Amino acid sequence: MGLTYSSVVGHPRPEVFAWHERPGAVLRLTPPWTPLRVVREASTLAGGAAVLRLPLGLRWVARHTGYEPPERFVDELVSAPLRWVVPWRHTHEFDEEGGGTRVTDTVDTRVPEALLRPMFAYRHRQLGLDLAAQATARNAGDWPKVVAVTGSRGLVGSALVSFLTTAGHRVIRLVRGAPHGPDERRWDPRSPADDLLRGVDAVIHLAGASIAGRFTDAHRAAVRGSRTGPTTAIAALAGRTADGPRVFVSASAIGYYGPDRGDEVLTETSAPGDGFLADVVRDWERATAVAAEAGLRVVTVRTGLVQSPRGGTLRLFYPLFAAGLGGRLGDGRMWQSWIGIDDLVDVYHRALYDERLSGPVNAVAPTPVRNADYTATLATVLRRPALLPVPDLGPRLLLGQEGADELAQASQRVSPEALLALGHRFRHPTLEPVLRHLLGRDPRARG
Repeated sequence: MGLTYSSVVGHPRPEVFAWHERPGAVLRLTPPWTPLRVVREASTLAGGAAVLRLPLGLRWVARHTGYEPPERFVDELVSAPLRWVVPWRHTHEFDEEGGGTRVTDTVDTRVPEALLRPMFAYRHRQLGLDLAAQATARNAGDWPKVVAVTGSRGLVGSALVSFLTTAGHRVIRLVRGAPHGPDERRWDPRSPADDLLRGVDAVIHLAGASIAGRFTDAHRAAVRGSRTGPTTAIAALAGRTADGPRVFVSASAIGYYGPDRGDEVLTETSAPGDGFLADVVRDWERATAVAAEAGLRVVTVRTGLVQSPRGGTLRLFYPLFAAGLGGRLGDGRMWQSWIGIDDLVDVYHRALYDERLSGPVNAVAPTPVRNADYTATLATVLRRPALLPVPDLGPRLLLGQEGADELAQASQRVSPEALLALGHRFRHPTLEPVLRHLLGRDPRARG
């Protein structure tokens, strides 16, 4: 029972320890396939407590002790009734090794090692990848900024905010309800307050209603209305705030290219496509023009199919394929331009610091795949068959004809030319490694 897991990251010990002390570290290290959700991080490793949520209303409260920077700290499960059933003491140790740091996690618990090992393999990979991405950014001129973020609680926003805070940036969450603390400000998407963006270096605008669903009149209105008007309002405010942002980064989507362009390779200079989503995305991007006209550097991030078991298509497919009930969609020939959640985070981060980046940016991996290849790869990772193809009728029944055409059966072969031209390095340029990382199925973790 229990586990000791150790690896070396190529960064100095004070830097690695400081990363663990910053807000966002717990969220960055929580494996996305587990039912754990971070409710509150510890305010300090010297006696603070982190609170995580489990199913059935259970709370996992871990108290930090043994604080000896930059060498070690401990967290211990203190919440009843879990501590009576699953005693847990986790010692984090950091030792200098060459020019890097050996990170050793020792867990004293009744939980079998076979269950723990994939989780800690994920944590160590994630730590190394995040530190490498942040070091690359610093070497390219990144410096601590104040970044205002809308949509900060969503799938992308929560991952991005935690990454930015562990990198040393201060994030101001723009929220619609009452703000809690100095790092939240209330914003009205229709008419933001004049002082909303004062003292802010950059804005990342992620907010918008989900496009998933049947394309009824009400759904279309929500999708369009949550994007064009609010984007125009906050972009205009960013442009006229004298002591405000110099960079405005807005979410966008590869829906810009239309639902089906055949085998055409689509780059940032390709013409827009036809259809409802193409029209919405075109207007969404145009809404940022007022910020560009005011002299801000504007980046619109045309996002592909985001891979994460916490949202998007993978969240839908994962339980089906894990149960052996998955298969290709229709004939499986539609192109799927995908990106891992952490590679998408890196794109947004780069948009903040790389002044060569402006205008539309295709946030997709450089290796799009056909649906048949995607489903076969997912089945391989999960060690399950993929023998039950979904007939074309299925998406039409769930989404209607237009929704099926624009979402489930969309085929877009998109290339990240703007990023590749800058020598951008993807953490996971191909599909199988990112699925193994996100789902805890890396064979090296079985050890």
